[in-house]
Amino acid sequence: MDQTGLRILNRTASINLHVRAFSFHGDASFTDSKRDGPSLIHNPRFAPRFPRISTSVKTGSNGVAETANNGARQKHLQVVLVSPQIPGNTGTIARTCAASAVGLHLIEPLGFQVDDAKLKRAGLDYWPYVVVKIHSSWMDFREYFMQQEGDKRLLAFTKRGRTIHSDFLYKRGDWLVFGSETCGLPPEALRDCTCEGIGGGTIQIPMVETYVRCLNLSVSAGIALYEASRQLNYEQILSPPEAEADSDGEKLFATEDVFA
Repeated sequence: MDQTGLRILNRTASINLHVRAFSFHGDASFTDSKRDGPSLIHNPRFAPRFPRISTSVKTGSNGVAETANNGARQKHLQVVLVSPQIPGNTGTIARTCAASAVGLHLIEPLGFQVDDAKLKRAGLDYWPYVVVKIHSSWMDFREYFMQQEGDKRLLAFTKRGRTIHSDFLYKRGDWLVFGSETCGLPPEALRDCTCEGIGGGTIQIPMVETYVRCLNLSVSAGIALYEASRQLNYEQILSPPEAEADSDGEKLFATEDVFA
């Protein structure tokens, strides 16, 4: 698998790129009936705008690739970072993606190496649970995006966006696109995000600009992702894709070490 292939970032590096499986015991489902307390979905503080839609995800023989490429995963949310420059921000966003069960896409050039210590530190030990795909350019990403099945659209988050993030109506299949900390989104990304057919428009997170030039990238991504998740009733958080089970009944995830 080349660099643009599907990846799960694992902080335990090996010298050679390889695919392996690890197992864990117990049920990590957010919808476990034995869990104490009321379900998040019944809390009036998190009242959704849309009814919850039940989905099932079939994991492929490799444990991961089909989960990220099949239609079920496509119907949820994705986060796209265009040329991020600060490893700590990307690591923090990766941790948020792990917590919200969404995919993360990084578009080169990056301002750091994937084995950067700050990147791994910000993501802590959550890297094995983040589905990451690295694209060599915006055009490479666009080609990948166009090949995905199901309803989908690109949403550009920018301080000059036309709609406030909490007023925008999100739907399954939305890809939340963020620019770099220094330059924002490139023209080609903004063009595609506003293009009829694949674009959903530009979105802004309101702020007082008198004292602050812009919000931190990881903060913006977290605000946007959880507002979109709230409107979708947190369905991807409450119904995460199931892992493949081996012959002993243990759940398996395929991982690929990229910190080589």
